Amino acid sequence: MIPVTCFGDRQIAVFGLGGSGLATALALVAGGARPVVWDDGEAGRAAAAAKGLAVRNLAEIDWTLLAALVLSPGVPLTHPEPHWTVKLAARHGVEVIGDIELFVRQRRLQAPGSPFVAITGTNGKSTTTALIAHLFAASGHDTQLGGNIGTAILSLEPPSAGRVHVVECSSYQIDLAPGIDPSVGILLNVTEDHLDRHGTLEHYAAVKARLVHGARTAVVGVDDPWCAAIADDIEREGGKVVRISVEKVLRDGVYAVGEKLYSADAGEVAEVASLAGIGSLRGTHNAQNACAALAAARAQGLGLDQIQAGMRSFPGLAHRMQQVGHLGPVLFVNDSKATNADAAAKALASFETMYWIAGGKPKTGGIGSLADYFPKIRKAYLIGDATEEFAATLEGRVPYVRAGTIEKAVPLAAADAVASGLAEPVVLLSPACASFDQFRNFEERGKAFSEAVARLPGIEGI
Repeated sequence: MIPVTCFGDRQIAVFGLGGSGLATALALVAGGARPVVWDDGEAGRAAAAAKGLAVRNLAEIDWTLLAALVLSPGVPLTHPEPHWTVKLAARHGVEVIGDIELFVRQRRLQAPGSPFVAITGTNGKSTTTALIAHLFAASGHDTQLGGNIGTAILSLEPPSAGRVHVVECSSYQIDLAPGIDPSVGILLNVTEDHLDRHGTLEHYAAVKARLVHGARTAVVGVDDPWCAAIADDIEREGGKVVRISVEKVLRDGVYAVGEKLYSADAGEVAEVASLAGIGSLRGTHNAQNACAALAAARAQGLGLDQIQAGMRSFPGLAHRMQQVGHLGPVLFVNDSKATNADAAAKALASFETMYWIAGGKPKTGGIGSLADYFPKIRKAYLIGDATEEFAATLEGRVPYVRAGTIEKAVPLAAADAVASGLAEPVVLLSPACASFDQFRNFEERGKAFSEAVARLPGIEGI
């Protein structure tokens, strides 16, 4: 835990009592503050009461006594309209912040300048975050991994000169962290997302930009116009920016051509790493993640040999292009995190011959946008509510079966892949759908796939 001392003996409100909200309240108590906490749900309030926290309806307290409101990132700050607590805070001139901001302030007090790598982007941020943490840990550094990737930031060990904090930040978290100032800030990409919470793409991009504008070194992907403009803005303002690309050769920055990573300085180019044979970093999207990780690690002092060795030992993230087994030449890949067509496209682009398990709770747009990849799919195994919609899209273009469930789809796909006689066929779960028709979340769906693969006779682990 990171005791938050920056609010001393002051009263502070905490709204939203999920994992990060509870961690925040307990960190404030440990630092000497007097938090009052509330949640719209009974379960959250009960969990807080069980921890001995002061559970009080924030609609009934004296807001003039509050030093701040710490808001859960899942609670609307601006759109579609501010939450009722945000409105009360505005009425009484109380600042609204989140747990990332508390970390930022505590770092300034406790260990200013300590290594702090913060990562954001519409896509790829979890893999990039995990990869960077792995590079530092594999090189012997005391490494703390948290934020949006799963562990609440205030549950980590406190900042110190010899400890590296690697933190994934969502746009919601950045919106609540006005003082964010990482030693290295990474912005991978910006595409349309979360407009229900940010209103416009312009506002969404501006929120993402705050993370890198406040960084000592900004690492920015320049393959989309939003991020390219953000990189130019930082440079014009005199900031240090390292551009990364997987689509163009850069005069300055880090870029990928195929499986090779290059560093360019005023046109002087050197090959600095290779992704050849690293299954956990397969595909163009992972090449971008690797470029960002390399740039961040070098900025924080890691050598190229350390970076290359760390990339080779990187296991990848569960449910994100995760290799879970071999059956002879057949590779089984769990990409359950692909909950829409855009995400599934990255997996489909990464392999040449696939037996594709797809379906679940369908999203708007279906899988028509994946048509360019259909020639690579030997057969599709459809599951869940999307079965009939996907079958209509694939009809006459890709052979398919209505498998219904993952438990039925895996042995069917495995048998067909083995019988194909192909050198490197892949059985790929990349659903292009949400999971909520049959599972609580994509993690449960990925676990079901991995367990079904493990039950296959003759299967070998990775």
